[in-house]
Amino acid sequence: MPDPALPLLQPPPWPGRDAQHLLVSSRQMAALEEQLFASGLPVEALMEKAALAVGRRLLEQHAGLLRRHGALVLVGPGHNGGDGLVIARELHLAGVATAIWSPYERHKPLTAGHLRHVQWLGIPRLQRPPDANGPELWIDALLGIGQERPAGEAIETLLAARQRERPQRLVAVDVPTGLCADSGRPTGNQPACAHTTYCIGLLKQGLIQDPALAWVGRLERIELGLPAALLQTLPADQPLALGAAAVATTPRPRPDPQAAKYGRGRLLVLAGSPAYRGAAQLALLGASASGCGSLRAGLPEAVAAGLWAVQPHVVVSASLGSNGQGGLDLAALDPAQLDGALQRLDALLLGPGVGPGSGPAAAAPGAGEPAAGEAHLWAALQPFPGLLVLDADGLNRLAAGGGSVGGAGADTALSWLQQRAGATWLTPHAGEFARLFPDLAELPPLQAAPAAAQRSGAVVLLKGARSVVAAPDGRRWQLAQASPAAARAGLGDVLAGYAAGRGALALAAGWPADASLLAAAALEHAQAGLAASRDQGAGGATPMAIAAVLAHGARHHASDATTPLPDE
Repeated sequence: MPDPALPLLQPPPWPGRDAQHLLVSSRQMAALEEQLFASGLPVEALMEKAALAVGRRLLEQHAGLLRRHGALVLVGPGHNGGDGLVIARELHLAGVATAIWSPYERHKPLTAGHLRHVQWLGIPRLQRPPDANGPELWIDALLGIGQERPAGEAIETLLAARQRERPQRLVAVDVPTGLCADSGRPTGNQPACAHTTYCIGLLKQGLIQDPALAWVGRLERIELGLPAALLQTLPADQPLALGAAAVATTPRPRPDPQAAKYGRGRLLVLAGSPAYRGAAQLALLGASASGCGSLRAGLPEAVAAGLWAVQPHVVVSASLGSNGQGGLDLAALDPAQLDGALQRLDALLLGPGVGPGSGPAAAAPGAGEPAAGEAHLWAALQPFPGLLVLDADGLNRLAAGGGSVGGAGADTALSWLQQRAGATWLTPHAGEFARLFPDLAELPPLQAAPAAAQRSGAVVLLKGARSVVAAPDGRRWQLAQASPAAARAGLGDVLAGYAAGRGALALAAGWPADASLLAAAALEHAQAGLAASRDQGAGGATPMAIAAVLAHGARHHASDATTPLPDE
């Protein structure tokens, strides 16, 4: 248990507030550019810098395809179209057969100038919509950031035909046409479906939201060399994107070299039920992968009986039956043993697979009765100064159990969370989040998670295809990468165990259970999923395989490899 008399070491800020990690809105990106232009930087210079960088990446990554089949640049009326024209110019000068198509009569002056130049160079401008089945690489530079209205029926029809006839044979400059760079939602019926989106300068937050993933494809940021002083003008709570590059610098507390097992993190896991025996095993695999020194568990009888044969390092603290609802009977925990155990723990994980139960009802403030049954556990957890990680049915029991005490369940659960003495980490998926924070459930994750964290005082990991982690002080992180193949039953159990173990290690080393540690655990878990998918195939990205990668060290497996285009 953390010693309240000792000052806690503060983890370093992570990751850096730099161009590699900052997530911005369209308006913020435009405002940063306006500051550059106001300083004297010509608009033309920034356009050239961005487009030249994209052109280089295209030639580096897809030279074979471009040499064989050429390129077609879709040119819009604004500066995104200007970027596209500079790219067309450079590909042409590099010997790539290049054509352009622009369905607009009028263009911004700078874009119009580039249009005249590329035509002077002899780059053909198509007068009719291109053949959607053409073998060339399409480069979408139609609309860029700031899109709010649909692209128009003719363009949407063409983009749909391209995806149908030549799937993945299109790349986007900054933002796919027809996609909102802030929400990640389509502005109409059919956005461009990109193999790769080359996002210029800073990552636009909409591009890593769940609704955008089908359209964005592989996301690559194009470095603009924006001044550090300019980036520091962004708000302190600006969200940070977490990708492969951030794994190498994840905050990782180091216990005293002479520390024995109890000095390397003491964790108790309450997990599993007769229906979900595997959840307990997976949570323990995740916790073991964290490297915490002492791992104890309260488990279903069937799991506890044979645990010694598969995870002999785990001490079974309690072998528990069913509570009559099919869930783990947490009421059977011996109160005296529980109180004694909590005095020695750094962290406790409650929830993976425990099934339904009564929650903290009788332990709620003002209930007027001694805590009894399962409620004794919840009453004991409120003053517990260590880290409490609530996952899955732990969250559901908190939400449902609070509802039987004179009011809405979510309100009573919120009150319980606010009165927790130690740090609390919540790891809900969307459904569990809605039970605890029903009025926040419809907000985008980058808004919902920080609102819930500030309201409850807990760190919130809102799970999704690109999970968000939020701290009560307003800090936010969002995963920029994850493997769809790893999205399967049991993955969250591994994450919960791994995160709890990482938290226990941190507290044992004198660190606080800072939100950055949960964000780091989520990143390492996501990168482990990517590594398992890459090394073992989609079918091999099982929760067990991911736990094994985590045990080996996710930072050794992180990769940002380029996926080739079809027929390349």
